[in-house]
Amino acid sequence: MRVLFFSIHGFEIKYIENANVNSIKMTFSKKILCEKTADLAKGFEAISIFTSDDANARVLEKLSVYGIKYIAIRATGFDNIDLTAAKKLGIKVANVPKYSPNAIAEHTVGLMLSLNRKIPIADKQTHQYNFKIDNLIGFDMRNKTIGIIGTGNIGSVVVKILKGFGCKLIGYDIKKKKKLEREFGLKYVTPEILYKKSDIISIHTPLNSGTYNMINKECMMLMKNNVMIINTSRGAIVNTKDLIKYLESRKIGSYGADVYENEKDIFFKDLSNNKNKDIQLIKLLSFRNVIMTPHQAFATKEALETIANTNINNLICWKTNQQCKNEIKKVKNSF
Repeated sequence: MRVLFFSIHGFEIKYIENANVNSIKMTFSKKILCEKTADLAKGFEAISIFTSDDANARVLEKLSVYGIKYIAIRATGFDNIDLTAAKKLGIKVANVPKYSPNAIAEHTVGLMLSLNRKIPIADKQTHQYNFKIDNLIGFDMRNKTIGIIGTGNIGSVVVKILKGFGCKLIGYDIKKKKKLEREFGLKYVTPEILYKKSDIISIHTPLNSGTYNMINKECMMLMKNNVMIINTSRGAIVNTKDLIKYLESRKIGSYGADVYENEKDIFFKDLSNNKNKDIQLIKLLSFRNVIMTPHQAFATKEALETIANTNINNLICWKTNQQCKNEIKKVKNSF
C-alpha cells in the first residue's frame, strides 16, 4: 500500500516513522488537501489527512477517480470530510477516536487558570520589571460553577480535574454519564440553565450541523455578566462576530481558545511577516482578556505517539483486509 500524507508537519514525522514498523510506503507532503492539490494523490491507494485538509464532495470525487480507496484522519474530529460523499464513492474513512483526552483537558484547565490569574499579563509586566499587582486580581476556583458542554472523553477528564478544585459542576450532553454524576457530582441541566448558572463555560463537543455557531448572541445574552468561555473543541462552534460584540460590551469577561473559526489557512504557519492578516482575528487578539493558542492542546508526546500508532494501524488493517475498528460508518449531526 502506498500512502500520501497531506499537511504533514515537522513535529509529527518522527512519531509516524517510528509507528510504521510494517513498512507502509509513505510519502510526505506539506501541501493541504483541496481541489487544486488532489491530483497529488495519483498513484496512491490511501491518503492520511489532518484537520486543515478539505475533503469535500468535489475533492473526494477527484480522489476516487485517482484510485484512492482509504482515508486515515490524524485526528478525532472529522468535520472536514464529507462522509456521505465518501460512502457513495466507496471510500473508507477512519479516525483516531481517542488519543489523549488528558492532553486537551489539561490544556483547557491551563487556559482557565491563565485567564483567571492573568498569568500572561503578569509575566509580561514582570519581564518589564513592573511588580505591581493592582490589575492582576483573580478569583478562587473553589465553589465556582463550571458548565461543561459535551461530556465525552475530553469533557469527562475536565470534570474530574475540576472536581479537585472544589468546583460546582453542571453539564449538557445528549448522553448522560451516570459515573460522572455519581462519583464527581456533575449535574446535567438544559443548555439554557447551563448558560445562566455558569461562571465558566467549557466547550467539548464535535463540530457538525447541530453545533455550528451554537454559542451565539442568543446564548451569550443568557450568560452571567463577566462569564469566562473556554473553547478547545472547534472554532466554528462559537460565532466569532457575536463573541467580539459581547467582549466589547464586557458581558463576556474573558475568552480562552485553542481553536479559531477561520483557522484553516492560519494555524500551523508562521504568518508574522504576512501583511494580509485576518481582520476579525486581529480584533479578537486585541483584547487583553483573550488568550488564544494555535491548536496545540493535543500536542504532547503521549498524544502524538498514539495518533501516529492508531493512524498507521488503521492503514495496516485496510492493507491486510482486516476489519478496521476505527472506521467511521455513521454520520452524526448532533452531540
